[in-house]
Amino acid sequence: MTVELFDDEMFEPDPPPAPKPPREPRRRGLNGETAKRVLVALPWIVFAIAITIAGGLVFAAAMIAIGVVCLREYLAITGDSRPQAIPAYLAVAALIVAAHFGTAFNVLLILAASFPVLFTFGARDNQRKGVTTSLGVTLLGIFWIGIPLAHAVLLRDLPSHGGALLVDVLVGTFVADTAAYATGRMFGSHKIAPSISPNKTIEGLIGGFLIGTMGFWFAGLYQDWLTGVDALIIGAAVAAFAPVGDLFESMLKRDLGKKDTGALFGPHGGILDRLDAVLFTVVVGYYLAVWLVY
Repeated sequence: MTVELFDDEMFEPDPPPAPKPPREPRRRGLNGETAKRVLVALPWIVFAIAITIAGGLVFAAAMIAIGVVCLREYLAITGDSRPQAIPAYLAVAALIVAAHFGTAFNVLLILAASFPVLFTFGARDNQRKGVTTSLGVTLLGIFWIGIPLAHAVLLRDLPSHGGALLVDVLVGTFVADTAAYATGRMFGSHKIAPSISPNKTIEGLIGGFLIGTMGFWFAGLYQDWLTGVDALIIGAAVAAFAPVGDLFESMLKRDLGKKDTGALFGPHGGILDRLDAVLFTVVVGYYLAVWLVY
C-alpha cells in the first residue's frame, strides 16, 4: 500500500496569464474639433474685420471693451494675489486712448504714470499686506493686455495701409494657430514644452510657421504697396510669435492651476484663450510694418 503524501494537483503548473489585448494605435488626423475651432472663430473674425474697417473711434472703443473683458478674466484667475483692479482698468483704457489720440511716446508716458497710481492704491492700509505680489501681478496684466491693444490701435491708425496691415496680421495669426493645431494632430509626436503645454509639438510648430507665413503672404498678395519679400518677412515673424503667445498664456495657466481663463467661448475657453497669440503678433506686426512699409 502506498501513501500519497502530496496531491499531484499541487505540482501542476499555473495556467499562463491571459494575453493582454493589443493597444489601440494612437488616432491621428483631424476630427470635428478642428471644425468647431474654426466655426467658433468665424463670428469673431467678422467682428474683427468690421471694427478694423470702421477704424477711428469705433476701433479704439472696441479695443477698450476687449481690454475690459480680458482684464476681467485676468483679475479673476489671479484673484488670490489681490491685484489692483481699478488702476489696471484705468491704465489699459488710458493706454488705448493715448495710442489713438497721441503717439507711441504718449503710450510710454501713460505706462510710466501707472506706477505712482499703483503706489497710491497699494499704500492704503487695507491693501498693504502682500503688496509686492499685488502690484507685480497688476503690472503684468497691464503689460500683457494693455500694451498689445495699444499697439493694435497704433497699427490700425497708420496712414493709408494700417487697416489692411492689421487684417493681414490677424489672418496670419489665425492661419498659423489653426495650422499648428491641425498639423500637430496629424503628424505631431515630438513635444516642445510638455511641462507647459503637453499638446504642443515640433511638427505642429513647423506646420504653423510655414502655413501661417504663407497665409500672411496670400492676404497681402493683391496689395501692390506691400512687396512679396516684405510680406514674407512680416508673415514669418507673425507665424513665429503666435505660438510664443500661446505658450506664454499656457505657462501662466499652468502656474495658476487653471484650465481656461474664462467661459466666454464655452468649451473653447475665455477671450484670453482666443487672443493669446494676437497679443504677441500685433506688437511685432506693428514694428515690422513701420520698418518695412513706412
